[in-house]
Amino acid sequence: MTIGWIDAGNGCAGDMLLAALVDAGAEFGAVLAGLARLHLDDVRLTEAVVRRHGLRARQVTVEAPETRHARHLPEILELIGSAALPHAAERFATGVFGRLAEAEATVHGIEPERVHFHEVGALDAVVDIVGCALALDAVGLLDATVTVSPIAVGGGTVTAAHGRLTVPPPAVLALLTGAAAPVAAHPAARELCTPTGAALLVTLADAYGPMPACVPEKVGVGAGTADPPGHANVVRVVVGSGTAAPAWVSTAMTVVESTVDDLDPRLWPEVLAALRGAGAADAWCASVTAPKGRPGVLLTALAAADRVDGVCAAVFAHTTTLGVRLSPVERRALPRDSVTVDYRGTPVGVKRGYLNGEVVTTQPEYEQVRAAAEATGQPLRRVLAEVRHVAGLPGSGPGSRAP
Repeated sequence: MTIGWIDAGNGCAGDMLLAALVDAGAEFGAVLAGLARLHLDDVRLTEAVVRRHGLRARQVTVEAPETRHARHLPEILELIGSAALPHAAERFATGVFGRLAEAEATVHGIEPERVHFHEVGALDAVVDIVGCALALDAVGLLDATVTVSPIAVGGGTVTAAHGRLTVPPPAVLALLTGAAAPVAAHPAARELCTPTGAALLVTLADAYGPMPACVPEKVGVGAGTADPPGHANVVRVVVGSGTAAPAWVSTAMTVVESTVDDLDPRLWPEVLAALRGAGAADAWCASVTAPKGRPGVLLTALAAADRVDGVCAAVFAHTTTLGVRLSPVERRALPRDSVTVDYRGTPVGVKRGYLNGEVVTTQPEYEQVRAAAEATGQPLRRVLAEVRHVAGLPGSGPGSRAP
């Protein structure tokens, strides 16, 4: 089986990842031919071998005119969908833009379909994302297990469409937070990971960490535009082979639990919401018999190592308990992604779980299903069934339409 590793220890931008994939064996001419299907006549790509901090790397330069046109997600999805790209590349590209829309929506407090893409809606970013999708497909990484290293984001400030922002900018932070992606410390006082780069990485990643056990077969090094004196401004891609990996991602977690027998039962929904807000991956209650036969509640939360303290604090703040119990556990989770299904004009987000590359579970966002049912006058049960059906179809992605 194919195994991929992305070294983002010095950051990542869309053009850097595209260059690394070309360097790893994706034919540049084939990428250009695929991009030509977008009919972006004013865009030109060139590639060259360069040096960054004394090291050889490949650089892909995207030349595109500046545009004041702020695209919305449906417009971008239509552009990609009409290009007759390979199914895997189209699904990946639409997934990347779906994540970008969700991140921008979170930052601005609006719905994803109302997001105005600025930097990420420019022609060069469309080319970066679709070009990476085509190149990833060419080297076999869209049908592989891909690990991404902790991602360097840099420091200082950056000038964006919304003015001067602290690094990492809000969209990058929203993308990394939403994917629980680890961030690597880096001394550079500059932006190292762009929103496009972050969206590509978190959409591609099945896991995060050091290079997994494999036999390396291809290595690609992609250069950024700048060549700062303090570090090699490159991203590396390793394509290798190995034995069959588990169909799930294993993560070390901590169980936080406490038995409570004196809390007003009306408060439990708010307690569970507070624990999830503090970073718990999951939280639940179960009825138990407490000392002296009193009815009690066993409160349990599951948290990653860096969220345990916050979850414990939330337990103490929102319940009457005086102590909690901590137990290490291993969680095995299916690789997953998120897509948006257009149900008769109403967007519904759906989480999908994969087993050996096949969608085996689809979980629509219930509140959005309810909104779609109210907007269309359809029964909740029917909306759930139709949205799940569309989200599970091969090649489905953000913007897919329910019947």
